[in-house]
Amino acid sequence: MEDKAAAATTFRRLRRRRGLSLAGLARALTATAAELHHPPLPAVASVQRSVARWESGIPTLPDERYQLLLAHFYARMPSGATSLGPGTDFAEYLHALNLLGESERRTSEIRTLVLRAATDAGGGMLALLAPAVHASLASALDNPARADERTIAALASVVTDVNAEVGSLPMVRLQLLLAPAVEAARRLLAGDLPQPLTSQLREVAIAGMTLSGRLAFETRDDAASRALYVDATQEAGQLAQPWRQASVHMSHALVTLYSTHGLDEARRLVDQAVRTARTGESTVVRARAHALQAELAAREGHERQAQAALGLAWYDMEADHTGDPSSSSFSAGHLRGFEGVCELYVGDARVAHDRFAKSAADLKTPREQVQRAIVTTDQALARIRLGDPRSAADLLHECVAAASSTGGRVPALRLRRVRKELRPWRREDWVADLDDHLMDVLGT
Repeated sequence: MEDKAAAATTFRRLRRRRGLSLAGLARALTATAAELHHPPLPAVASVQRSVARWESGIPTLPDERYQLLLAHFYARMPSGATSLGPGTDFAEYLHALNLLGESERRTSEIRTLVLRAATDAGGGMLALLAPAVHASLASALDNPARADERTIAALASVVTDVNAEVGSLPMVRLQLLLAPAVEAARRLLAGDLPQPLTSQLREVAIAGMTLSGRLAFETRDDAASRALYVDATQEAGQLAQPWRQASVHMSHALVTLYSTHGLDEARRLVDQAVRTARTGESTVVRARAHALQAELAAREGHERQAQAALGLAWYDMEADHTGDPSSSSFSAGHLRGFEGVCELYVGDARVAHDRFAKSAADLKTPREQVQRAIVTTDQALARIRLGDPRSAADLLHECVAAASSTGGRVPALRLRRVRKELRPWRREDWVADLDDHLMDVLGT
């Protein structure tokens, strides 16, 4: 009950902060609905009664339509700029929804929808920052000696927020959101930054450059991707945190695997990641490094090496991850996908299919949508190997939608590879339907 009372107080405070009466907020929501081309709201008097219920002694949770309209309204500052960062009206509003019992998943979805609208309108990195941080960041960029912990935390929050939206927003939008934060980190590191802040900022820069390298790859800018990974590797080498170095090597290895011919360079990066991860603080990063090592061994036809690396990956995956600095970066669901790939290349296609199915079932969050599309595409390939091409085509329709919504390059590459395996059935209607879907959505 205390949570509900606190939520009602927040709703009331947010409204009054904007200088609005109950009827004023009702009219504002009606105008917001019209601006967003949503269905018209009821009469203002009816909307006003809803507003009053949210602020009453026993407040009710706004329905999904009003939740989104309130989100758009409170995301926009009086100046007209969008602001979603910590300490903003928008952040307070989402917290109030949680206090009323709304799920974290739903509030994350609301945030994504509002962020998508902000990028539609040309909004950038500043939308992810609290208004109070704008001036301090501008001051720090003008003179890095003025930077403080709040400046570093603000840039870190941008990298975290963009990373959280992978799978929810198109890669090109995420790249545009992230690029200013990476450039700001570069400029601050190159300046006369207060010494105690250097390591903190370097961690932010490494994470931002690594993610930006991946996004550049996804948007088919391989030259920029390579340059970003080189920078991230150099910065990581200056920190006594081997797990960060290994993470950069692994991300670089994955994009190298799909952007160059042959496996030599990807193998070199993966082997380097394994060596570095063995001396690091993260067993999760070690597990991921061994999983990548297993996949490359399988692609080269080395069954024993692949199985040995998988065994090491599971050993690290099943360890206690309390205090692991990268505990959320890799999961058993991801590892089952790697098992499936190994079985596909050097094992049993039926076992591979089951591993892929289990992996796809485990990868449920929006952040895992890209990986789920990759795994499901590989599952379709396993079905072809098992003599069930029509069922594989049905599965590929799901993958086309996922590849389109995220703009992911790897799912698209995997789709083209599996489509080639369907050539013996190219005259079948169900293959023609798949080709139409591919052309309509991906233009390929």
